[in-house]
Amino acid sequence: MHVAYGAQENRPVLFIFGDSTADVGTNNFLNTRAKANVPYYGIDFPNSMATGRFSNGFNTIDHIAKLLGYAESPPPYLALRNDPYSFEKNVLGGVNFASGGSGILRDTGKKRWGEVIFLEKQVEQFAEVRRIMAETLGGRETETFLSKALFIISAGSNVSSNHTAVRLGQEHYLSALQSNYYAYIRSLHASGARKFGIISVAAIGCCPAARARRHGGECVEPLNQMATAFYSASEAVLQRLSSEFTDFKYSLGDSFAMASSVLQQPSRLGMKETERACCGKGKLNGEGPCFKAEDAVLCGKRDDFLFWDWFHPTDKASLSAAFALYGGGPEFATPINFSQLALM
Repeated sequence: MHVAYGAQENRPVLFIFGDSTADVGTNNFLNTRAKANVPYYGIDFPNSMATGRFSNGFNTIDHIAKLLGYAESPPPYLALRNDPYSFEKNVLGGVNFASGGSGILRDTGKKRWGEVIFLEKQVEQFAEVRRIMAETLGGRETETFLSKALFIISAGSNVSSNHTAVRLGQEHYLSALQSNYYAYIRSLHASGARKFGIISVAAIGCCPAARARRHGGECVEPLNQMATAFYSASEAVLQRLSSEFTDFKYSLGDSFAMASSVLQQPSRLGMKETERACCGKGKLNGEGPCFKAEDAVLCGKRDDFLFWDWFHPTDKASLSAAFALYGGGPEFATPINFSQLALM
């Protein structure tokens, strides 16, 4: 299905939560090793600017925002917070809370990356934004405003870096993820959110960082199994909330299915390389980040690659994912797609 950018006239305000798949600069303000505000990141962004996006250009959230008629994702909460004089007005245009390396549980990414803003804290930051809105617009107007907004969550990709998974075992770990995810989404609903676009976890076992650990460069199936199990857990959470609240609307995007379709037939998107990262270090460019200052190897034709760096997709792959989420069929987004959700 072909969808043109800016196709929707009455575009909803966006509030974004999640990890590096959605981060547009939050981690620039943190003491963390999970950063993307240095070259070669952003090499295909306007003016070749490294913004903090874990991409050569835009990420999937940016492209979804473009499909809704925006120029890009709304800015990071911490960037808006830095300008207190315009904060009250600017949050009405949407906010991105996502933080690279973070996750649904508090300790996700902390040991590996340092300071990250986990999902619970992101939800708390939104509560502060909602309080400011209520002071600016009034309670009833704020409820109406938020009921029309689109809340997008792209979280869970860092399940493999969480040490709680090892300690608890997969079954108990998934149960912990599920109960926490339920609590945070329910909290957003209690704050006025009504429309949720949830992006599940891609085939993380096939990213260059995972493949580089295998002698033959194969996908790491236990990680892929965790990704599919997380999708099922997310679906159960959303179905439960939908049954509890008649005004709860959602679209669940299946990133694993999207990634699998590209891995199986990359030529459909005009891609040639699905194993090696375009930019990085070591085996398959999957043993280090895409830092020019650390002598990362950079490919010439970024659009030929599924992966930009050791963990993240290229701008082109992110655009394809956005099209699938926004206008795709039930194999990629269920029970409705993001464009249908936005119109509700």
